[in-house]
Amino acid sequence: MKNKVSIIVPSLNPDEKLMQVVKGLVDAGFKDIILVNDGSDNEHLAPFEQAAEYEQCTVLTHEVNKGKGRALKTAFEYVYKNRKDIEGVITVDGDNQHQIPDIEACGEKMLELKDHVILGCRDFTGDDVPKRSKVGNNITNYVFKYLCGMNISDTQTGLRAIPFEYLSDFAELKGERFEYETNMLLELKELSIPYDEVKINTVYIEENATSHFNPLMDSLKIYKVIIKFMLSSVSSCVLDLVLFTVILALLNFFLGEEAVLFNTGMKVNTIVATVIARVFSSIFNFTMNKKAVFRSKTPIKSTLVRYYVLCLAQLAISAGSVAILEDILGIKFELVTTVIKLVVDGALFLISFPIQRRWVFKK
Repeated sequence: MKNKVSIIVPSLNPDEKLMQVVKGLVDAGFKDIILVNDGSDNEHLAPFEQAAEYEQCTVLTHEVNKGKGRALKTAFEYVYKNRKDIEGVITVDGDNQHQIPDIEACGEKMLELKDHVILGCRDFTGDDVPKRSKVGNNITNYVFKYLCGMNISDTQTGLRAIPFEYLSDFAELKGERFEYETNMLLELKELSIPYDEVKINTVYIEENATSHFNPLMDSLKIYKVIIKFMLSSVSSCVLDLVLFTVILALLNFFLGEEAVLFNTGMKVNTIVATVIARVFSSIFNFTMNKKAVFRSKTPIKSTLVRYYVLCLAQLAISAGSVAILEDILGIKFELVTTVIKLVVDGALFLISFPIQRRWVFKK
């Protein structure tokens, strides 16, 4: 296995732990180790210079810091052009938190399954896990499971074994910093790439103090698509609610509140206001999602058809649920009806994101 894979180690301003990683890999018998110096300053160049003395090591250099994502893509491009005879690569962090037996296990699993990306996944239940790592991973796991339909136990792992055939796709993937690793996982879903997990030891050195991950800024980048989707949905929801409330009040004022649909108890005014408000808010939402959120290049005709199939289903569920709840609860005030609609549409929002990402605006 050792001569069939390339090890990729991105690093920024490393200390002595980088050489511990290199020596461990060399002693274990790995034949091709590619380090990426991501714009380290002069005080931290010694580990790269020492590593370059090993015949197994190749050092690629960014003159300025470009981010972990760009460092990985630089390595992927290099391997794709210069290592045609290997089976795949294993990405390893340079802080010595990935142990040799775990690296070997991921590589062996990749060679066994051939076309699977292998994720080295840690156990986050222990008391020794830093709080920011435990909280961050739990939140991201929830997002991936319920909004993206992917069950991954460690979404932040840097230990990944990737077959050679996927390197060109990953090299073209968007993202320059820590968000890139999340984009890689989402790309597995987009391209229907199978993946599997290998349980690895959980090692945190000095409470993970050497990590360059910024919990606030990098989390915003990681969740950028979801945040934009939420803003688009909230804006559309506000527009929808304002239009719904105004139209309902006008209909009740001019036509009265007594008309019901086929003796079902559902008020016609409520249904009409829902439909009109949703038409205008959906046009706004579709435009925002296509251009700003998912940046879909799929022809507008096909995405528009899929979008309105979903929209009509949501419309029927929203209008029916609000009207039925309004009848059951005996609501007499438009403001209370608006609150009920807000709750119903909030639940539909959670369902809508994965459907829009995976079907409406799919690549």
